[in-house]
Amino acid sequence: MARGRLALGYDRHVARVLIVDDDVELCELLEEFLGQEGYAVESYHRGSGAAERALTGAFDLVVLDVMLPGCSGFEVLRRIRTSSMVPVVMLTARGEEVDRIVGLEMGADDYLPKPFSPRELAARMRAVLRRVEPRGAVSGPRSEALEVGDLALDLGARTATLEGREVRLTGIEFSLLELMVRHAGTVVSRDELSQEVLGRRANSFDRSLDVHVSNLRRKLGPLADGGERIKTVRGVGYLYVHPALEG
Repeated sequence: MARGRLALGYDRHVARVLIVDDDVELCELLEEFLGQEGYAVESYHRGSGAAERALTGAFDLVVLDVMLPGCSGFEVLRRIRTSSMVPVVMLTARGEEVDRIVGLEMGADDYLPKPFSPRELAARMRAVLRRVEPRGAVSGPRSEALEVGDLALDLGARTATLEGREVRLTGIEFSLLELMVRHAGTVVSRDELSQEVLGRRANSFDRSLDVHVSNLRRKLGPLADGGERIKTVRGVGYLYVHPALEG
């Protein structure tokens, strides 16, 4: 158990993972490997009922295959996202870029194409789980909140409010927004965003970062004056606009 806490950075509990995949042999392999890594793992082999199981509050992360009997992984994800921001890592067929983009647009935190190594899945899971780990106890009083214009971030609760209205964000979306807001008015490179938030180096063939930023733009909308809130600096990265520095 101590090994699991060390690997995940959690002091209070080992992360509980639900794997939704109809490949029983794969699930057994992952249960054994991830169990050795310190995770508590449960497998579910049907699409029907998977969302209800994920929404019980018993899990810290869901690993969700796109191709499922009874109900597609996309439909399961849609149902999960109607009421929960529990982290979700999608499993997609290799070469099916459309599936990856659709999954991210629907609120998945990350994806992994099949076939994959259990070690790579564990790395993706650790990166996602770090984004939702409570930080209030270690952030310190001077870093509990960030405010830029009409946007406020509570770093302890990991919540975002826009003009006092809460905006529901995934863990990955919140972390991307936090990093950009910390550097509001200056460009944050794609490399830094990818490394710090996704836990891997930027790759020109990986659209994950762009889709997450697109989701943020959609959820936050433009600035009060109609201007862009998050600007793309082509070939470099992204910039969160600081109203006081504009004009």
